[in-house]
Amino acid sequence: MSDISNLHKKSNELFMVLVQYVPVVDRVHGEHHPEFHEVRRLFEIIYQKAEASSSEIPDLHEEFSQLKEITQDYAIPNDVCETYEAVYVMLKQLESAFIR
Repeated sequence: MSDISNLHKKSNELFMVLVQYVPVVDRVHGEHHPEFHEVRRLFEIIYQKAEASSSEIPDLHEEFSQLKEITQDYAIPNDVCETYEAVYVMLKQLESAFIR
């Protein structure tokens, strides 16, 4: 299987979960973690760009750079649920898949 096929397979698995989790985490934790609103916005851009580029690897360097800054390199706050933690773990995995 080609690198692009492997990337799409892995990213699709992560996107399937993230599209469900990110809005919920934003709704539940957004009041106490307003930075998550920006995480959601960036995730939506990443998702749209990935969906639009089925035959090539999209340039997501800027979006992941902003995500790393906003999340302090995906540092998980002490007062959040397991779903919030899972979102950060999956976003980091997604970054590893797209940014080499």
